[in-house]
Amino acid sequence: MSLNAISSRVENDRVLVLERTFDAPRDLVFKMFKDAEHLKHWWGPSGWELPVCHIDFRPGGIWHYCMKCMDQNQGEFYGMESWGKAVYKDIIEPETIIYTDYFSDAEGNVDENLPSTEVTLEFIDLDGKTKLVNRAQYVSAEALKTVTDMGMLQGITETWNRLEEHLNAIK
Repeated sequence: MSLNAISSRVENDRVLVLERTFDAPRDLVFKMFKDAEHLKHWWGPSGWELPVCHIDFRPGGIWHYCMKCMDQNQGEFYGMESWGKAVYKDIIEPETIIYTDYFSDAEGNVDENLPSTEVTLEFIDLDGKTKLVNRAQYVSAEALKTVTDMGMLQGITETWNRLEEHLNAIK
């Protein structure tokens, strides 16, 4: 597997597992997920920015953010905002981050019409490189299909490409 390839598989019809190896130390890759100043550089698909990023990185803490499409070439998506809210359940630095991910509005109210995700991020040290394993568990196969149909896999691929670019720029 090349460094920038994502491998994906589905377990039990409702768990999407994504893996990718980054050519950066585990502590640095972990830091990218806990610091708003870093997240603003890479979170979201290509052409999207993070104009709002409030993060309280601790168990019970909340990360509330807005992704906004700034790329005019994306047609109907240009100017669109997508709000998200994560509630951290457990953090073991620099190994694991567990949180529930929700679609929300600008006030942080959860959108009950869209599926939430139980996310476990695992950061595995590979002698100076880091294997990132993202386990996203949904309430049902239908919920997983809903986010897949929304283009989530392409979005994560582009997001992790941007993470790799940011890591290369700062290391």
